Amino acid sequence: MEVGNDRANPPTDAEQLAQRYRTLVEHSPDGVVVHEGGILVYVNPAIVRLLGATSAEELVGKPVTRFVDPKSVPGMLRRIRRLTETGDASEAAEMTLVRRDGSTVDVETVSVLTAWQNQLAYQVVVHDLSAQRAAEAAQRRAEQHFSTVVAQLEEGVVVIDRRGYIESINPAALRIFGVEGEDMIGTPLYLLPMTLLDANAVPMSPTRHPVARTLNSGETVVGYVFGVDRPDGQRRWLSGSSRLLNPGDPQSSAVSSFTDITEFRASRRQLEYQATHDPLTGLANRALVLSRLAAALGTTEDLPVSTVLFIDLDGFKAINDTLGHAIGDTVLQIVAQRLQRGLREDDIVGRIGGDEFLVLLSGRTLGEDLDALVTRLRQAMAEPIIARGHRIQVDASIGITPLHPGDGRSPEAVLHDADVAMYRAKPPGHRDNAPLSRRPNSSNAS
Repeated sequence: MEVGNDRANPPTDAEQLAQRYRTLVEHSPDGVVVHEGGILVYVNPAIVRLLGATSAEELVGKPVTRFVDPKSVPGMLRRIRRLTETGDASEAAEMTLVRRDGSTVDVETVSVLTAWQNQLAYQVVVHDLSAQRAAEAAQRRAEQHFSTVVAQLEEGVVVIDRRGYIESINPAALRIFGVEGEDMIGTPLYLLPMTLLDANAVPMSPTRHPVARTLNSGETVVGYVFGVDRPDGQRRWLSGSSRLLNPGDPQSSAVSSFTDITEFRASRRQLEYQATHDPLTGLANRALVLSRLAAALGTTEDLPVSTVLFIDLDGFKAINDTLGHAIGDTVLQIVAQRLQRGLREDDIVGRIGGDEFLVLLSGRTLGEDLDALVTRLRQAMAEPIIARGHRIQVDASIGITPLHPGDGRSPEAVLHDADVAMYRAKPPGHRDNAPLSRRPNSSNAS
C-alpha cells in the first residue's frame, strides 16, 4: 500500500485516491489486516493495539491463524473459501482472536477478496466487541439483580404483554394466587385458574381489570382494590397498581404489582362493624341507626324510610332486678333475633340503649300493612322466653312516627317524637319511664 509522492511527478488521481484510502485505514478505529497465503502482510495501528503488540513488525510475516482462537479457525476458513472473485465479501461474523499475551478478545470480522501487489489476498476489517460485551454483561448483571430483587419482594409482580399473556411472574404473585409450582409464563389472563373480582366482590373478566385499561390507553392506575377466588377456595383481597413497562414504547407490556390486604381489610371491616353495631345483640347501634335516618331525611327523592318505630320492653327493669343482668342480656338477644325475623330484608333495626330498639321501615308502607306488621312484632316478642330455666313473658310498647317527603325534622327530633309516641302507647301500669328527653340512660346499654 506504498504510494509515491515525488514533487517532480505529481501524483495521479489513482495515487491520490490510494493515499486517501491509506490515511483512512491508518486512522480507522477498527482493525484492518491483509493476509496472503495465510500470512499477514499488512496490519493497521488499530489491530496492533487490539492484539497487544508494540509495532506492526511483531505481527507482519506471522501466520494469521496464530492470532485466531482455534475454535474460530474452521469458520474463518469456510468463509474465505466462499470468496472467489475480487471484491467478494463475507458476511459479518463473530470470532475470537488471541492476543500477544495469550488473552482473548471477541471481534466481528468481514473479509474481502482483493488484489494486493498483483496477488489475490484477503483484507479483513476487525471490529472490537469488548465494549459491546461489557455492556451486555452489565445488562445481564442488572437483569439478574432486578430479577433477584423482584423474586424477594413480598409484593406480587406480573408482566402482561399486549395480547394479555403473562410474560413474567414473581414468587410472591404465585403465592398470592395460590398456584405455587405452576408454570404461568405464556398463560393468557382469561385462562388463569382463579376468578377475578371487583371491589364489590362481583366477578369481572380480565378485560375489565385495570391492567387492561393500562394496556389499551397507556394510563397508569394506582390504588385499586380487587379480589381473587383461588383454586383452593380462598378469597384474597389485593391492592394494586398497573403501568406500562416502557412508557415510550407503544407496544410496551404492562406491569401489575399488588399487595395482599386480606387481613387488613378484614380487621378494618371488623373495626367498622364494632363501631356501628351493638356488641350484645349484633344489631345496628344508635349511631348507625341515626346515620341511616339522617340519610333518609336528607334525600329529595322518594323517602327510602317511610316509618320509624320506637320499641321498648315493658317491665324489663324487673327482669334485671330479680333474675340478674345475665338473664336480662339473654332476653335482649332473643328479642333482637325475633325483631330481625319479623321485619323485611330492607328494614333496619337497631338497639339504641338498654331495652330500647328503633326500627326504620323502608319504602312506602300502607296503613293496613303497618298495622299488621306492628301486630306481628308484638306477638313475636310476647312469646314466652326460656332463659336458664326461667320462663319469662315480655311485652313491648311500640311508638309509631311516619316520615313525609320534605320532612324538616332532624334525626334526633324524629327519635324524640317516636319516643313520645311509644310512651303514650304504654299500658298505664308500665308508664314508669319518661320520654328520652327527660330520663337518664337505661341499664344493659352495652
